[in-house]
Amino acid sequence: MPDFGAPSHIDLSVSDAEPSARWYCEVLGLRRVRRADFENRIMIVLVHRATGLVVGLNQHTTVPVARFDDRNVGLDHIGFSVAERTDLDAWEEQLTALGVVHSPVQDSANGAALVFRDPDNIQLEFWWTRPRRTS
Repeated sequence: MPDFGAPSHIDLSVSDAEPSARWYCEVLGLRRVRRADFENRIMIVLVHRATGLVVGLNQHTTVPVARFDDRNVGLDHIGFSVAERTDLDAWEEQLTALGVVHSPVQDSANGAALVFRDPDNIQLEFWWTRPRRTS
C-alpha cells in the first residue's frame, strides 16, 4: 500500500470568511497568505508557520446549513497535537485571555484534550498523547 504523510491542508466552510480569518489568526497564530474571490465562493488561505499546515476558509454563495453541527455526517472535529502536557495548560490560559469558550483540560488514559470551537461552531481540539510505558 502506498504511504502518505501528515495533512498538508484543511479546508473549512465558514459563514463569513473575513471575521473567521481574523479569529484563526488571533487565536491560533495563523498567518494570512491570500484571498481569492471566485464566482461561487470566497476563499482565504492561512498558514501555520511552524508546521506548514495550510487552512483554507471558504465562504460559499449558497449555504444549505447555517451553522456547523458535528453530529451531522462529515467532519466531527480537528485535533492539533501539542508536544507536552503543560502546553495544554498554556493554551487554556491563552484561550481564556482571548475570551474563547473552551472545556477544561481533560485527562484520559491515552492523553489529554482541550476542546474549543471557532465562530461557526466547528470543534477544534489541542491533544497531547501520553507516552507509552516501556517495560
